[in-house]
Amino acid sequence: MSLPVDYIPVLIQVAVAFAFSVVTLIGSAMLGSRVHGKVKDDTFECGIAYEGDARSPFSIKYFLTAILFVLFDIEIIFFYPYALNVREFGVEGFLAVLTFISIFLIGFFYVVKRGALNWEK
Repeated sequence: MSLPVDYIPVLIQVAVAFAFSVVTLIGSAMLGSRVHGKVKDDTFECGIAYEGDARSPFSIKYFLTAILFVLFDIEIIFFYPYALNVREFGVEGFLAVLTFISIFLIGFFYVVKRGALNWEK
């Protein structure tokens, strides 16, 4: 059973993150450059002159692969707490992880069956 006092470190972390965000936004607005012009607003990329429009079309497969990579990569992170406490969780924890893995694999097989990872299609 957790007590309200157990959440103090979490609240401190949230407060620090919020304060950092606010200070960064205000600081960048106050210290940032206010000079605008053709040269200042021009795109600069490593000293190489840009070519064409920045809105050139990309294949949807590129974005789909990137999103799926992030999705499956984040799901793997959830195995870390289980790996740290594998002995404490016992059989109930093992069954919970098996359920998680089965849902994870169902999603993966669905993605493979739909051909989302087939680049040539």
